[in-house]
Amino acid sequence: MEIVLQATAEKIGISSKRLKAGVVLFLILLPVAVMVSSLYQKSGFVNIEELSEAEESPQNSTIPLERRVHNNSTVSLVLPGNGTVPEERVTTKNITTASAPSEDMVQRETPRNVTDELFSGGPNQLGGKQGNNSSGDMDQQERSENETAVDGRTKNITVAASGSKNASLSTSTNDSTSNFVNPDDNDKLLGGLLTSGFDEASCKSRTQFHLFRKPSPHKPSPYLVSQLRNYEDLHRRCGPNTKAYHKTMMKIVQSKNHDIATMCKYIIWTAANGLGNQMISMAATFLYAMLTNRVMLVKFEKDKLNLFCEPFLNSSWILPRNSPYWSWNEINTETYQTMIEKDKASNSKEGLPSALYINLQFSSKNPEKFFHCDHSQDLLRKIPMLILRSDQYFVPSMFMNPIFNLEVVKMFPESDTIFHHLARYLFHPSNEAWEQISSYYNTHLAKADEQIGLQIRVFNPSTSKQAIMHLVLRCISKHNILPELDDLQTSTSRKNQTIKAVLVASLYREFGDNLRSMYLNKQTVNGEVIEVYQPSNEGRQKFNDDKHNMKAWMDMYLLSLSDMLVTTSLSTFGYVAQGLGNLKPWLLYKQTDNKTHSDICQRDFSSEPCYHIPPRHYCNGDSMTDIASSFPYLRRCKDLYFGVKLAHNSFV
Repeated sequence: MEIVLQATAEKIGISSKRLKAGVVLFLILLPVAVMVSSLYQKSGFVNIEELSEAEESPQNSTIPLERRVHNNSTVSLVLPGNGTVPEERVTTKNITTASAPSEDMVQRETPRNVTDELFSGGPNQLGGKQGNNSSGDMDQQERSENETAVDGRTKNITVAASGSKNASLSTSTNDSTSNFVNPDDNDKLLGGLLTSGFDEASCKSRTQFHLFRKPSPHKPSPYLVSQLRNYEDLHRRCGPNTKAYHKTMMKIVQSKNHDIATMCKYIIWTAANGLGNQMISMAATFLYAMLTNRVMLVKFEKDKLNLFCEPFLNSSWILPRNSPYWSWNEINTETYQTMIEKDKASNSKEGLPSALYINLQFSSKNPEKFFHCDHSQDLLRKIPMLILRSDQYFVPSMFMNPIFNLEVVKMFPESDTIFHHLARYLFHPSNEAWEQISSYYNTHLAKADEQIGLQIRVFNPSTSKQAIMHLVLRCISKHNILPELDDLQTSTSRKNQTIKAVLVASLYREFGDNLRSMYLNKQTVNGEVIEVYQPSNEGRQKFNDDKHNMKAWMDMYLLSLSDMLVTTSLSTFGYVAQGLGNLKPWLLYKQTDNKTHSDICQRDFSSEPCYHIPPRHYCNGDSMTDIASSFPYLRRCKDLYFGVKLAHNSFV
């Protein structure tokens, strides 16, 4: 070794002693360098190039999971899914991607109640320490121990304690950053219809609904899923309390009567009539927003603030009270009808307003809207702010527009499932509503082998309740919805007998009481036990009443959990229930007098709501003799001869 060093030293022109010293120093520093390198790789620093790329392109700032290690930072984890990229935000401490963190290494972000922020003018200032998740784990364990599957649903479900009323914008959902995907997640997310990342505690119905509802045979199309994710990105960029929102609103207000270009466009939904009308029109408005690249904001008064969770991740759909369009009125806002009339007179697109009010409510006196026509949509496309009031499910009119038709058909290959998908995406009961819904279901309905929903609407207060009850009994008897009574036998032991639970939804308690007394302690011809329940009986419909709306929402949701549904013709209350539950109901004849009619009830061909006031003219002004046969996928409603609704492709 010494000879080799001496020869090497002579060759490079230095003394052998210096070379020996250098070799010794190298051997000492080598293990130190290896240790430092190893510690550096395990530290929480991110490559500077990755960070700079993320800053320059915020929309595409997600760094591949296998390349990222973080220290005390918030990260976006890209998890595998059905063609979607759900984002889940967690705060970690000294976690590397080499192994999954333990539960005590993960901290949830503090949930934000966006609704409270919008109405108070800023983020919630209340502080406090975050609790651990042990109670949630215990609740999950208790729920799994008590569940018993029945026809795709569960029994004796233990419902967790109520959390905040509205969905938080915090995106923490899991106690681990591992790549493991629960096989039940696909059912929870409805095949990609819903996105992950919501705080589970702030909207329990979003993750617990599958414990109560049968899986739907209708899966969302990949194109619908992609369009929903695109809309969510748009809503995050342009939603309330964003820079884009404030900048655009200021520009719209300052340019009241000029044709302007803005970075965001909006459609504000405003309420009309009862909750059923409002929900079907909200769904239609949302689809229109997707088709026209607008952000949908809803003007919720106090009667609706506690009904639903926020549907969009990291944003709110509620119009802030400080919006310049919160206190708008028809007097100082140009209307769609006047715009159309002026355009016909001048044949010019100049001078379009920056905000426009559109009234699509039901009225036999209103002139033809031509809302679906290309020319009208060309004008509306140039207006950044639309304020819409409607009590109608105007989705069928979108099939009358060639451009909209192509998009809607791509999103919904099954044309009779549009409301089914949109309602399940938008309308998640708030924790307050979910506590009442789940509690009532577990107490009264979970033990039944089959659930029958019976929704009875009285349109004319002077109509005899007895005449309507007679109509109901004839319908359920004729179509074997409920069994006949066996007058020759008395009630026997209920052990091993089939139980049918009948949920009655009506403003009047007489219907539930009469049906209950009819079957109470009575033997049926097939041995089935009939139990009758009626959650509410308000006596009359109330408007702008938060408690009344809460009971209505509870009734609609419980009806949607039925195995078979009987509803009253023309009732939007029933439309919501049948759409949520993907049910083709038996439609009761609309009884407006005290006579006995030959028409009793008939089975509907679609779970879609009926559009009560479809267009009566083609876009060129010619009258339509038969709108249902003029456009694909449309058929006349069974409960309204001049109404139309969407039918399944095979039915058409």
